[in-house]
Amino acid sequence: LMNSRPQLYKILSNLLILSIWTDIRHKATFLWMVYGLIQSKESNLTEWIPFVISKAQRANSTERRFSRWIHNNKINTKNIYDPVIKKALQKWNESTIYIALDTSMLWNSYCQIRICIIYRGRAIPLVWQTIKHGSSSIKFSYYNDLLLRAKSLLPKNAKVVFTADRGFVNIKLMKLLSSELNWNWRIRYKESVNIYRRGKRGKKYCKVSMTAQYGHARFYHNVYVTDEYFGEVHLAFARHSGKTETWLIVSNEPTDCETFREYGLRFDIEEGFKDDKSGLFNLESSKIRNAEALTRFYLVIAIAKLFLISQGVDVVEKGMRRKIDPHWKRGLSYLKIGIRYLAAAQNHGYKLIKEIILPDTPDPEPVCSSKRELSSSSRINKFKIK
Repeated sequence: LMNSRPQLYKILSNLLILSIWTDIRHKATFLWMVYGLIQSKESNLTEWIPFVISKAQRANSTERRFSRWIHNNKINTKNIYDPVIKKALQKWNESTIYIALDTSMLWNSYCQIRICIIYRGRAIPLVWQTIKHGSSSIKFSYYNDLLLRAKSLLPKNAKVVFTADRGFVNIKLMKLLSSELNWNWRIRYKESVNIYRRGKRGKKYCKVSMTAQYGHARFYHNVYVTDEYFGEVHLAFARHSGKTETWLIVSNEPTDCETFREYGLRFDIEEGFKDDKSGLFNLESSKIRNAEALTRFYLVIAIAKLFLISQGVDVVEKGMRRKIDPHWKRGLSYLKIGIRYLAAAQNHGYKLIKEIILPDTPDPEPVCSSKRELSSSSRINKFKIK
């Protein structure tokens, strides 16, 4: 059986060499799950069965094997994933890392909390947890420990910029980011917030919503926000011309138009949620109805995504993208490039990566799926400064 295992299985096994396993059989089962997910692009356990090589004579035996692994409370996802992602980021010691916090609902009953690294147009899972919860709005206590764990996985000397949407407006969060985590942050705020000038805490300065015309941006430095007088902070506020959409970003660093671009990177985590669901892996087809099991199950997707994105990055770095991507400029995400290259490798004998290392250099080929998208993506830098 060892000799008959496919090349991808063996490569995945080598990539997880630093992971800690309480039972070596757990590793073998996990590798077949990752292999089955990549090959089938489906999160339904039964779809993985045809790709497994084992002594099992019945398909339901293999399915039960996968189910037992997912529901096994003795399997520690941290021991498996943390060494892999830390190695992938080992060259980022002096770099700037953008991370995003967000949530996603499953069947309106489970909420997955996820902190990701924003990397070249995609979001790479860093830490995650699924809870039994009927809303995507969650308390600070649900993700406090996840933030602390995320810090332990990032290079010590890297500059971290944290981003989050309005659902995470919380004074406790901002205090944690500034003090214990020592991260910079860009958090979208409600435009109805009251702001106060330095030395004028007892007197309200104004409501931000009244301070900018359409198509204009305004910046406030060294102010306090909310009736708790939290600060000093910096604000960037803008209204899109001809649209009702407004952006108010609160930052611990002085703001300018670049602040909008930095916050805008957060939307890549939403693309990651789409990949997990309708875009690629169809997560909800797993039919798992247990919060801890869903947290464990997502480890399969996280490793698959990390491998495929790394493979896509390697393809572009080596100038091989045009072999699998018909666009003159890069029109596919690194995840999709990795998937297409893997299919080509199985037919044409291309070599696969032997280690997961994410370069900290700028994207050599930023994605540009259309001229229209390129034009719209730059609109946040077209505000008139006031």
